[in-house]
This record gives sequence, C-alpha cells and structure tokens, in this order.
Amino acid sequence: MAAAVEMPIEERNDAIAKLFAGETVLCDGAMGTMLYGCGVFINRCYDELNVTQPEIVRGVHEHYLQAGAQIIETNTFGANAFRLERFGLRDKVAALNRAGATVARRCVEAQAEKQGTQAFVAGAVGSLGLKLEPAGETTLVEARAAFAEQIAALAEGGVDLLIAETMMSVAEAEQAVLAAREAAPQLKIVVLMTVDEAGNCLDGNTPEMAAQTLTAAGADALGCNCSVGPDTVLSVIGRMRAVTKLPLVAMPNAGMPKTVEGRHIYLTSPEYMASFARKAVRAGASWVGGCCGTTPEHIRAMRGALRALEAQVVGESSAPGMTRQASVESEQGVEPKPLAERSGIGRRIATGEFVTMVEIVPPKGFDSSKEIAGAKLLKEHGVHAINIPDSPRASARMSAMSLCLQIEQQVGIETVLHYTCRDRNVLGMQGDLLGAASTGLKNILCLTGDPPKMGNYPDATAVFDVDAIGLVNIVRDLNHGLDLGRNPINASAGFTISVAANPGVPDIDHEIRRFELKVEAGAEFGVTQPVFDLRLLEQFLRRIESFRIPIVAGIWPLTSLRNAEFMRDQLKVSMPEEILKRMAAATNKEESLEIGLQIAREMLASVRGEVQGVQVSAPFGKYSAAVEVLEGLEG
Repeated sequence: MAAAVEMPIEERNDAIAKLFAGETVLCDGAMGTMLYGCGVFINRCYDELNVTQPEIVRGVHEHYLQAGAQIIETNTFGANAFRLERFGLRDKVAALNRAGATVARRCVEAQAEKQGTQAFVAGAVGSLGLKLEPAGETTLVEARAAFAEQIAALAEGGVDLLIAETMMSVAEAEQAVLAAREAAPQLKIVVLMTVDEAGNCLDGNTPEMAAQTLTAAGADALGCNCSVGPDTVLSVIGRMRAVTKLPLVAMPNAGMPKTVEGRHIYLTSPEYMASFARKAVRAGASWVGGCCGTTPEHIRAMRGALRALEAQVVGESSAPGMTRQASVESEQGVEPKPLAERSGIGRRIATGEFVTMVEIVPPKGFDSSKEIAGAKLLKEHGVHAINIPDSPRASARMSAMSLCLQIEQQVGIETVLHYTCRDRNVLGMQGDLLGAASTGLKNILCLTGDPPKMGNYPDATAVFDVDAIGLVNIVRDLNHGLDLGRNPINASAGFTISVAANPGVPDIDHEIRRFELKVEAGAEFGVTQPVFDLRLLEQFLRRIESFRIPIVAGIWPLTSLRNAEFMRDQLKVSMPEEILKRMAAATNKEESLEIGLQIAREMLASVRGEVQGVQVSAPFGKYSAAVEVLEGLEG
C-alpha cells in the first residue's frame, strides 16, 4: 500500500493536535537498551551514533515502528551541552540533534510510503545530568539556554513534537518548558518526571506539585518515565490525574535491572508491560510507552493490549476505565434475546442442563466427508453440539466457519465456532462475525489464537489487533446491535459467547485475571483445556467463584505416552505423574488406547458434579473414542 511520503503541513498539524486530544497513543521503548544490545559499549556517546553509525539508530527506530509505535523518540537524550562536554563534543549539539531528527524522520517517511501508516517523531530532550541552583552551581538561566540550544536544533531537523524526559527536578523541567516556548513555540512539549520508590520527584517534590507547576508553565502533556518500574509509575499517574486535565503519559522502565554475569538485565516481561498499559489507560494515561529495558517485543505486546482495550473503552467523552459492558446501554443499540432463546446450547446452559460437546478438527484439504460422517455418528449418540477449532496450533486447515456450516446443513447438529484473533484485523473480524450470524451460526468460542511460530508456517504474520478479551467485547456489541464504530446495525447478532480457560497453567494468577476480564467483557460460559488433574480444576473453580459463569470441562482420551507428554510439554496441560505411569505401562497401541479411554471416563465421572458440561476431544479423528467416553452418561 503506497502513501505520500510527506503529509501536508495542515494535515500533519491536525494529526498532531489529535494526539493531545485524549486518544490512546503508543510510544516506543528504550533506545539505549537496544543500542547496547547491538554491541555499543556503555562508555560511548550514544548521541554521536546519529552521525557516525546512523544505520544502527535507524534499525532501532524501524523495529519500534514495526512493533506498532505511533511515536518514536530521536536518539538525542544526552545531546545537550553539559552531557556532550564530557565526551569533548560540546560544539556538536546542533549537528547531533539535527542528525538524530533526520534519521527518525526518514524512518517515519519510509514507513508511510511502504505501509501507508503514519507515525510521528518526538525530539528527545533528556535531563541535563547536574543539579541546578541553589542545590548546584548551574543557574536556571544556563539550564534554559542549554535546553533551548538543543530544542532549536531538533526543530530545525524536523521533529513533530518534543518530549522532555527523566527530569530530575521540577525546576529543571520548568526550564525545559520555558526553553521550548522560546526556541520552538510551534512544537508541543511533553514533560516527564522521574520519581523514587515513594513516588516523589528526585528533588523531594510531590507529583501533584510537579503537575500543577508544569501545567502553569505551559506544558502540553505531563507524566512519568524511567523510575523504579511500572507499579510506581502507575501510582504517579493516578496522583497527577487528580490535579491536572492535561494528557498524561506513562513510560516506565521494565522493572529494576538485575546484574547477571556483568550485564544489567531488565526482567519485566512483555506480557507484564501489556498488563501495565491497560492499567495505565484506566488510571487516566493517554500515552503509554517504555523506558530503560523495554524492547520492541514489549511495545508489540502493549499494542495488542491497547487494541483489546479499545473494544472496552467507550470513546473520548467517556470516563477513563469505563468498559463497553458497563456503557453499552448508553448507545443506540438493541437488547439481545435471553441466552436460553439464542441457541440450543444457550438454552441448555441457561437452564442448568449438563451439556455434551465433541471437538472435530477441520481437514487439511477440502474433503470434509470424514468430518461429516463423524458428526453424524456423534449426533446419533446424543451429543448436543460439535466444536470446530480455528486452525489449531497455527496449522493451515479448512475454514472452521465453512465446516460449521457444512455440519449444520448436512447433519442438523448445532456447532460451536472457535474464532481466533490471530489471522484477522478488527475489520475482518466484523465481516466474519456478521457473515456467521447471517448464515445462522449462533455459538462463538472467543480465542486469542496460537502464534504462527507454533505451526507449519512459522514466518506467517500474526495480526492480533485484539485478544480474546477484546473479541468478547466485539461480539457482545454485535449482540447489542452495534458495530465496531458503535454504529447501530438495527438487529442483534444473537450469539452465545463462550471463552477458554486453562486451570493447569503455571501462572494461574494471570489466568484468573484474564478470565475475570473475559467475564466482565460479556462471556456467558467457559470451556477449559483438557483436565487430567481434578485438584487443579477444583482450585480454579474456587478462585472464580465470585465471577463464575457455567464451566464446560475439556476431556481428552489419551492415545499414548507420547501423546500425554506432548500435551504436558507443548500444550502446557497439567499432567499428573500417575497418569504418565499408567500410559507408560501399556505394552501395545491397543492397550494404550484402552487406558486412555479409561482415564477419560474417570475424569468425566469426577468432574460431573463440578461443572455444567464436557467437551470431549477426538484425537486423530477417532470419533468413536469420544462416543465411548460419553457412553452411560445420563442426560
């Protein structure tokens, strides 16, 4: 997709103004961390790389743009007179800042030309690295002059805005704002303080005082960066929000660094930063990004989290943190039918009936005769519905929606369509879901989806505009007769909404938090991964008691010891040692199958009183095995 390299100046100014109008904006992550990772020693002047090795700097910018950053900062954090003087580069302030702006500008223009997506360049203005009067010898006038010199060069280089970051004191931050107003009054300036573990600025002032002072000085946005990690930055944002109406920005370190074999390593994961991004927006931040230790992987994870959150946040006029579920009634939508009236599965779930479902995996080709025959067999034995996975383990298979339609039309048994976020953007999702509703498909299992690297096309591009939580919100809105733009579609899609859960994952706290968000978003029943450890299922059910929805337990008839080990190692399903020993005791294939069936029957009997249904898998297309597991089950 091609686009003009240069956006007209009026259009660009309008676009920049919108960044400060309350919309959520994703910034980039650490520059120094990435340069260090490229082999640049920490005793080098990183700002000088803009001239001596611009290709390295360019590579960092490109990685962040590819990760989804809407704003990239120039490699000029230390390009002020005081810091450069330590490297004998005092006379290079203008040259290094102009070069830094030029490198970033060219990256943004290249992306616009190749991908048609627009990003913006922020001139990075770091702290001066010294104390100002009266605590130090440097005067406020000298500080303002140093900031002005750098800012003028950044403006000349073509930056779109300024970010004065890691400000050590309120007085220093105020001088940066005043310098910007003198040297580049046409540019908006964001000011970010750094704080200690207590959440106070390093000069002892509170974030409330900093916000009030910098608002009065003329800053266009405020916030906190660097510091001691996400949690502290999050608390500072909440405190600033109480005293200013300016847009707030949160860009923390990836935690505190640990020294490992002489290297400083930041241990906060991309997933944790994604969780932080959601919390920061709910706390009142408009812009989020990362500082020391964050990488393009962190920014990519944050992008996914923000896109999921977009499906929950109502709009610019809504209070921060308001979800779609809480506010959908305020839109011009329709009231969906009660769950019991939407489908057969919905009726059984709503009335407390024990539900039986069997999973049929789509074929790798276009011949679905085996799957159709399997569905007929299952219907004859009283199974209530067929679950159809959506390219499980990122494999290339027939469309799950196509197989659902074939089974419903040719067999006359209800299906549950697994729908993943991996392969479609939000526009494609809406088209698929509206199409599914128009053909009579009524049951949706909302999934994030396995990443492509797990499948037979590891280099395929994943989309992940939203995750399963965002998808639930989209489906729920369609049930209320609202499309992605909150426009009425004048009818309810009428879906039953189910979600996945895995009681056996190592990080069960994270799984519980995500499940709660799915319920909050509108999930109506849950389907678990295969259960082999009843203790973990019982613990999971106790943990979700306060927000529990009906749960359907996954049952998997094992076929071999290797199958059990694969589920434990690759699918991260908890597999008790006792079950592994039982499978290892089998002396041949037939005995393995029989032991696996017996374990599945035992699990079904054990979970019967704990859940509202079971989903039995048919490994390797052995539909008769699923029937044998369900034999003798009442209802």
